[in-house]
Amino acid sequence: MAAVITMGAMGQIVADDVLAVTRKANDYFMKKYADPTIPTNVKKVRPSSLWTRAVYYEGLMALYEIDPQQRYMDYTDTWANFHQWTPRNGVKTCDADDQCCEQTYLIRYVQTKEEKMLAPTLQNLDLQMGAENKKVGSPYGWWTWIDAIQMAMPVYMQAYQITGEKKYCDHAMKMYRWSRNECGGGLFNVKDGLWWRDADYVPPYKEPDGKDCYWSRGNGWVYAALVRCMNQLQKKSKEYKELKKDFLMMSEGLRKCQREDGFWNPSLVSTNYEMPETSGTALFLYGMAWGIQKGYLKADIYAPVCEKAWTAMVRDAVHADGFLGWMQGTGKDPSAGQPLSYTKIPDFEDYGTGCFLLGATEYFKLLQKNNVK
Repeated sequence: MAAVITMGAMGQIVADDVLAVTRKANDYFMKKYADPTIPTNVKKVRPSSLWTRAVYYEGLMALYEIDPQQRYMDYTDTWANFHQWTPRNGVKTCDADDQCCEQTYLIRYVQTKEEKMLAPTLQNLDLQMGAENKKVGSPYGWWTWIDAIQMAMPVYMQAYQITGEKKYCDHAMKMYRWSRNECGGGLFNVKDGLWWRDADYVPPYKEPDGKDCYWSRGNGWVYAALVRCMNQLQKKSKEYKELKKDFLMMSEGLRKCQREDGFWNPSLVSTNYEMPETSGTALFLYGMAWGIQKGYLKADIYAPVCEKAWTAMVRDAVHADGFLGWMQGTGKDPSAGQPLSYTKIPDFEDYGTGCFLLGATEYFKLLQKNNVK
């Protein structure tokens, strides 16, 4: 049962205002990248089915749920048809970054039941389930970096939901547990409720101030993945309960390290690169707004966290034309793309916009569900 949120908890933020800002950010992106088939060209040419663009479409699909404009679907289908509803680098890929686009393909399959949107993904997952990662000596050791959990784990859970074949769920959980408990000695620190990005960042690695290096967006990837996977599972299933437990630990760990201004630092608990960062902040808003709606997070504790995060992004990151500032570029730790600023354009704008759309749309649903006017 969802918690009831009062005006006192949510301040004066209006759902329609959230939607207006969300549309503005998306319109900026769709106008700037009007042809979704054109490859990206940052240092080298990459097809527009790469993970950065795929995350954008996750956000666009979320926006469509609350703002069902046909142009969003047209834009998506133009992109997906161009790539033949196939993961980047083909169906034989085992790279989670290549598989991220499949999340949108499967969302569109559920909406249309067109077989072309489903078949390549199932072929890809079936091939991966029979392949061993020889570098780590495990058939489950493909997700050696936590970003991969967001890129690929929801695809497996979507495939399970669509087909009813438990093998997809089982394999995803085994890969998740390998990353959580075995990779680098275990990438999830249950004491702090936060994740190290990969084996290179587990202790004894430290930030210059002696603190652990918990990368903001990396933790955002996992947090979002937990939500997206639970959305595909039965609440009473053991898998749902297992992911929910980690979600609750993460929620508490993240709440404790929110900045006073409402953002989170690129390095969550460290003073190294102490500054606002939008992509992680948006993903944390996504998870917390979802958790409040489900009744898993106490509204009197987490609604103010969400309000601060949204207010901070609108005040300090969203430009008048919809451009998003304080967005960290691609990389794998807090040092990537530094220094950040309000006006700096990151190397890729697509995934950051996708993160923002996810957070904004879930916050809109929270406000709307609780009749905050």
